Amino acid sequence: MKVTDHIKAAKDTLFSFEILPPLKGKSIQSIFDGIDPLMEFNPKFVNVTYHREEYIYKERDQGLLEKIAIRKRPGTVGICAAIMNKYQVDAVPHLICGGFGTEETENALIDLQFLGIDNVLALRGDSIKTESNFRPHPNGHRYAVELIGQISEMNQGNYLLDDINLEPTDFCIGAAGYPEKHFEAMNLATDLEYMKAKVDAGAEYIVTQMFFDNKKYFEFVEACRAIGITVPIIPGLKPIKSMNHISFLPKFFHIDYPEELSKELLKCKNNEQVSALGVEWGIHQSKELKAMGAPCIHYYTMSNSASVKSIAKEIF
Repeated sequence: MKVTDHIKAAKDTLFSFEILPPLKGKSIQSIFDGIDPLMEFNPKFVNVTYHREEYIYKERDQGLLEKIAIRKRPGTVGICAAIMNKYQVDAVPHLICGGFGTEETENALIDLQFLGIDNVLALRGDSIKTESNFRPHPNGHRYAVELIGQISEMNQGNYLLDDINLEPTDFCIGAAGYPEKHFEAMNLATDLEYMKAKVDAGAEYIVTQMFFDNKKYFEFVEACRAIGITVPIIPGLKPIKSMNHISFLPKFFHIDYPEELSKELLKCKNNEQVSALGVEWGIHQSKELKAMGAPCIHYYTMSNSASVKSIAKEIF
């Protein structure tokens, strides 16, 4: 079932969450262990992130360096199939531009359609550690709007090889939104124009990057509506869990803590106190978002479901 159909059918705010594929060498049980505690809250869909290949360099004879591709996490497609089979819940795989040519993207989408997966979240993706800036695949997409365009074309039955007759796909396409703007955008106004371009290209719903100030989300929704974006906008939340998160999350995701939260974080002396505050703040955010009619609240679990379960108990 499509994410947008779940939203249309819902009488109240929906619950969903996102997981990371396990590190290479771990079994699928590590995924199930993170999902099991959250199933009591009746999630309508579960997002599965994708992590592109990274590279290492090994020194060979005469000082030559050999570039070797490594994949640290198992494939998202297989994980989505396993989740749907075990839980009878929709899985939403992330598709990214980085590391993929258009033909590889098409093949992945054909596999997803074959497995009966109805939804995809189309993202540009981040640069890898060895890149100072994002570099697209030589035969791939530079921006998420281009990836969304390719998926939309396949939904119309237009494949790269136009001399073969394949059935149209029927994916519900999600896109990422940034209440505090994407860090590469010149300003929020230009970022909103990029957002509208993604919707015009075929995105049917938006999931926001994490934020800790609900005011930023409400202002983002209002600004989107003002420029003609009418699709559902799902807020994304992440509970703060450790002392490291206090500085890491704003730095890595280019977001701000509201003053009220930052004052309380500065009082924390250990991870346990931070985690308890993260749950408390997550409950506060979730209650307000639900009261204001958010279509769904999407939680970034990072494969650690304990805090999200504590929040969900109070909300759903």
